[in-house]
Amino acid sequence: MAFYRKNIGGLHQAVRVALGIAVAIAALVYLAGVAAWLVALGGAGFALTGLVGYCPMCAMAGIGRGGVS
Repeated sequence: MAFYRKNIGGLHQAVRVALGIAVAIAALVYLAGVAAWLVALGGAGFALTGLVGYCPMCAMAGIGRGGVS
């Protein structure tokens, strides 16, 4: 059961996953302490939106697939 409608397409999803993982890894490699973990969590969250195909910020801005219902 889905509680949301996918609002990002396949290419957009792939880019989000790739960039999210890259940011998380770069944060853990190049930053230290709490800042590293906070940026890594942000990257993981970005990747998660790509995995599920739904971006809350895109939904609030009215950006996405399917147009206006």
